[in-house]
Amino acid sequence: MNLSLTLTGWRQPARTNFHGVLMSVVVAVAAISLAEHYHVSAMLFALLLGMALNFLSIEGRCVPGIRFSASTLLRIGIALLGVRITLAQITALGAMPIAMVVLSVALTIGFGIVLAKMLGYRNRFGVLTGGAVGICGASAAMAIAAVMPAQADDNVKERATIFTVIGVSTLSTAAMVLYPMLVTALGFGGQHAGVFLGGTIHDVAQAVGAGYGMSKETGDVATIVKLLRVAMLLPVILVITLSYRRAHVAGPSGGPKPPLLPWFVVAFALLVAVNSAGLIPAALQQALQTLSTWLLVISMAAIGMKSHLKDFATVGLKPIVLMVSETVFLAVLVIAFIFFTR
Repeated sequence: MNLSLTLTGWRQPARTNFHGVLMSVVVAVAAISLAEHYHVSAMLFALLLGMALNFLSIEGRCVPGIRFSASTLLRIGIALLGVRITLAQITALGAMPIAMVVLSVALTIGFGIVLAKMLGYRNRFGVLTGGAVGICGASAAMAIAAVMPAQADDNVKERATIFTVIGVSTLSTAAMVLYPMLVTALGFGGQHAGVFLGGTIHDVAQAVGAGYGMSKETGDVATIVKLLRVAMLLPVILVITLSYRRAHVAGPSGGPKPPLLPWFVVAFALLVAVNSAGLIPAALQQALQTLSTWLLVISMAAIGMKSHLKDFATVGLKPIVLMVSETVFLAVLVIAFIFFTR
């Protein structure tokens, strides 16, 4: 192997992407700093700050790196979510909470699809918003959007993804504040409160923060239930991928169907298996979790840079009604489950 040719081949894309990746990292650093100070989603800050720098994605040296950050780095970050989950964490919950999570995710996505059609949107918008609400907020929205096939109206898909991220991040922050008061008013004990908070709050950080803000017991249960919802990302993406693959119609050139599973979904599953086997040292596991968070925030900054504020001027009320309705639907489902099983 000619080492000089290999290094040359590696340096060229690195040089091409450097400026755009660097700007995405700078925005991510600012977003995470603001999120830690104001206790608001770093994803939301990254998106809004990125949108303010939209001009960087129009022309210039940053364009390739912004595209790379919004696609490749996003997929790597999603794959690394697998180090958050082990099969032991899932089985430790017992059958009932697992059944609750599986049913609530499936029913929330189904409800999203039905309501989206009633409001005049495509099924995929219901899948996107329902998956974000039902699974793990902004991360789920980005993962689901990543497996949806590109079409002529891909700009519409990007706008839908960005709106979903903004909506789910806002709702998650509101839930972190309001839901602890709700479970107190409903008289839930520590374990039931943890099941509700972990089963309903959209983003991982907000679910964990709300849980430990009440008690250690509530925080521990909320964290495990929330991670179980994150684990649902794998089967949901598999079902979505198979659905679009089955519906794929080859063009005149006879193009191939999409792959059975995207590489980053396979990597996600492998990391869950390796982590479950205890083969990842604790220090490395923590480092990979941190890297995953950073990559997702960096990619969100890049997605923000690719967005145009004027595209959201005509959003209207219906998408807001859709996401709020999905959030209320999920909360009612989990409350009903707790009342019927305690």
